[in-house]
Amino acid sequence: MIFLDAQSVISVTQLSLYMNEVLKSDEILRDVWVRGEISGCKTYNGHCYFTLKDAEAKLACVFFKYARLRAAAPDLRDGMAIAVNGYIAFYERDGKLQLYVERVEPLGNGELFLRFEHLKNRLESEGLFDPERKRPLPPQPSVIGIVTSPQAAALRDMLLVLRNRYPLARVILSPATVQGAEAPLAIANALDLLNEHGEAEVIIVGRGGGSIEELWAFNEEVVARAIARSRIPVISGVGHETDFTIADFVADQRASTPTAAATAAVPDIADWQAAIQTTSADLSALMEGYFSEKREELALAARDLQRLNPQFQLDRLRQRLDDTTELMQTRMEHILTLRGERLRGVAMQLHALSPLLTVARGYAVARRDADQHIVTSIQHVQPGDDLTIQVTDGHIHAKVKSQ
Repeated sequence: MIFLDAQSVISVTQLSLYMNEVLKSDEILRDVWVRGEISGCKTYNGHCYFTLKDAEAKLACVFFKYARLRAAAPDLRDGMAIAVNGYIAFYERDGKLQLYVERVEPLGNGELFLRFEHLKNRLESEGLFDPERKRPLPPQPSVIGIVTSPQAAALRDMLLVLRNRYPLARVILSPATVQGAEAPLAIANALDLLNEHGEAEVIIVGRGGGSIEELWAFNEEVVARAIARSRIPVISGVGHETDFTIADFVADQRASTPTAAATAAVPDIADWQAAIQTTSADLSALMEGYFSEKREELALAARDLQRLNPQFQLDRLRQRLDDTTELMQTRMEHILTLRGERLRGVAMQLHALSPLLTVARGYAVARRDADQHIVTSIQHVQPGDDLTIQVTDGHIHAKVKSQ
């Protein structure tokens, strides 16, 4: 069983509101163009509800009456190929994501879409999209070619990214119209010109977002063929994240936007600086470790030399002699102390057995003068033996007359 803190569990409404805030904060989802075919189109009170689909996915859409009137949109019907512009939001009641449409661009009753698919299938069958023919981008290009309109905001964005990320590179602009009937040939010629010039190491073909018609130049075969025959690797950065063109499939690398294409074309010099700083710090640490090790080895060698110095050896022997002398003195004092204590103990025992104590208590001690033997029985003397009798205050000399 899992016990949850009530404060850590949010309601469905709270989660739905949070999801909407996340969706609103996404730059792409706030203003996105999506193409597809209408399915299940229904109108209620002027509001149009439909599903936009392609071969692999579906997206719920709602086109409110006020938005339809403001955009002067045509009537929508099932099977109609369109490109719609709007924003993605979460519809809390049904628990689903919806595209809230603000603008509709018909694709000629599906004609552009069919043209797109037809050309895409034909070029794919020729192998122009094969991963094997994709060339790697140079890791550090010194010259970058750009094919776009000189007036395009996308050009300023790309130049800003290139200058910030990799100011070492030089940029060559091959100008071209990127919208309208003349755009496909202009883009192809600009690509060929950069290849003839031969100085660029990578080429960016790009333009900002727009409707399907505005981006259509990058769906033309002449542009696809020019990208395919380019000897220089090509990055395609056309439109927004959700926009796909034939140029994207043929190019050596597809970028979601012109800014992303510029980012993909060059390394970030800040990464180099960080790597240099990291390497410098690592090198400093290695050098410090090496020198620290050598200092320890030098100190150890100095200590070894000091220990081998005769004066050091003599000093150590003197100290050892002093220590031994002190130890011997300490041990001798200890032995003498023990012996003194033992002697005093024996003396006390002798004193306890001394005849003098007996004399002091009023008794007398008799000794044979011949051998100083204490006489304790008449059997110990013979007539004529000289005796010395010890009393408290002196000695008495006597001779045995009879037993």
